[in-house]
Amino acid sequence: MSQYPAGTSPLTRVETHISHRGFRVPDPFAPRQRPGASLVNALLATALFRCWHILLFFAAWSTLISVLNEQGHKLFIQPTLLTVVGTVLGFVISYRTTSSFERYNEGRRLWSQVILASRTFARTTWFHVPDQPATEKVTADEMAARGLIEKKSVINLLEAFAISVKHYLRGEDGIYYQDLYYLVKFLPAYALPAGIPSQADLRSPDPLEDVTSAEDSRLPSSPGGSSFLYQRSYTSAPSLPVPVTSTSPASRKTTFQTLPSRPAPANPRDKIILPQGDEGFLLPARMPPKYHLFDLFPFSLLANWLTKRGRELKGKKAAKLRAQMRQNAVSHNLPLEISLYLSSYIAALQKRKQIDVPTANTLLGCQIQLVDALTGLERILTTPIPFSYSIHLWAVTIIYCFFLPFQIWPTLRWVTIPGTTILSFMFFGFLVAGEEIENPFGYDKNDLNLDHFTNNIIRNELRAITSAPAPDPARWAFAAENDLLFSNTTDHDSPRVPPLEWMQRGHVEMQKAMSTF
Repeated sequence: MSQYPAGTSPLTRVETHISHRGFRVPDPFAPRQRPGASLVNALLATALFRCWHILLFFAAWSTLISVLNEQGHKLFIQPTLLTVVGTVLGFVISYRTTSSFERYNEGRRLWSQVILASRTFARTTWFHVPDQPATEKVTADEMAARGLIEKKSVINLLEAFAISVKHYLRGEDGIYYQDLYYLVKFLPAYALPAGIPSQADLRSPDPLEDVTSAEDSRLPSSPGGSSFLYQRSYTSAPSLPVPVTSTSPASRKTTFQTLPSRPAPANPRDKIILPQGDEGFLLPARMPPKYHLFDLFPFSLLANWLTKRGRELKGKKAAKLRAQMRQNAVSHNLPLEISLYLSSYIAALQKRKQIDVPTANTLLGCQIQLVDALTGLERILTTPIPFSYSIHLWAVTIIYCFFLPFQIWPTLRWVTIPGTTILSFMFFGFLVAGEEIENPFGYDKNDLNLDHFTNNIIRNELRAITSAPAPDPARWAFAAENDLLFSNTTDHDSPRVPPLEWMQRGHVEMQKAMSTF
């Protein structure tokens, strides 16, 4: 008598063909812990790097007041103002920092929602969507192959959704990225309305004018402006976007090559696929701007003026300024576009009556969760702290620190200089830290690790789910190694009873074993 149910065979690890070996990826916090660069990274990640020039000013100011007082000018006042205003200012700055951290924490919660919805959608698709029955024209094997292609394509779109959200939040428009292009290149483009501005559109009124040749100047603009996303429906091959760290139009022309033109497709909405040789020009998954001279004071004062005049500057500050110039910028909501294709898959399953109502509701619920998370992330990104509130808080803090040396000189004497500097660092440190985490989706060292969410969690898990067919419980539940099924102890000398022997004993003996504890 066989030890396994009819129609099954012993399950071994070799038969599963599972190649996934776990998440052997670097710690997402590892960049902050690398030996040799830990001190530099720590300084760049702290508020000291962003307000050191303010601290130098107040150190010099307190030194001046201390010297004048030492010479007998008597430049000091009663500390009443210090007590009253300092308490109020501390509460206001605390509230300001808390509100910024709430945005940061809300962004992390919404990304957890994207991860949860992706896991549930993929698991439900892979395990609970059956193959279509065979017909007179199509065999069962062909239906199974067709179903597998559909499932894998949809699960790839789940990965593409998360990756496109990452690029969308960072203002990186289009599909021509190494981690995104292969997942969505086969999708026709929707004419969606404009969304969050992209870095490509922020560089100039027409991002194509500096990188396209005269032959390609006939490229049509998408509704509302130019967008690299709509290269999928252009009548000639696209030119890849220029990097944000390019210095001038002349240098931008040589940074990326213009791809060769191809004949116009018969259907104007046909998508354009890059030739395989041109895929080497795809932009990297991460394009963080590097620190530059314009990130340091006083050169940073020129960054705003030069950026508004259309100059392409290097550095993180210049990249942030470009991202803030939103009035003439146009992007297109690629994640929302992908969600429409996810909905089309669910609608096709319902139309074919391939799934039951609970399964359809689960898939629709996951799709709603994805769009809800996208909407929440857009809300965080496009809702800045009111300017009047922010500038008033800065003004009050400057005035307070300005009069600080006058109030503490009679008590602290020469300690006024370090005391003023330390107190200024406390107040301004919280202000700049709160401003930095208002938008936690960029490349700063204190931002959320979006690449870890998309690559090390979502991508690995989705590929692990699809690395083997849905396991049959008849094979793994009745495996001989499942010999501690009803045991109350895991001692090495405890009796080992395989499942088939329990079947011979009957369900009464099983219940007796479970009732003993």
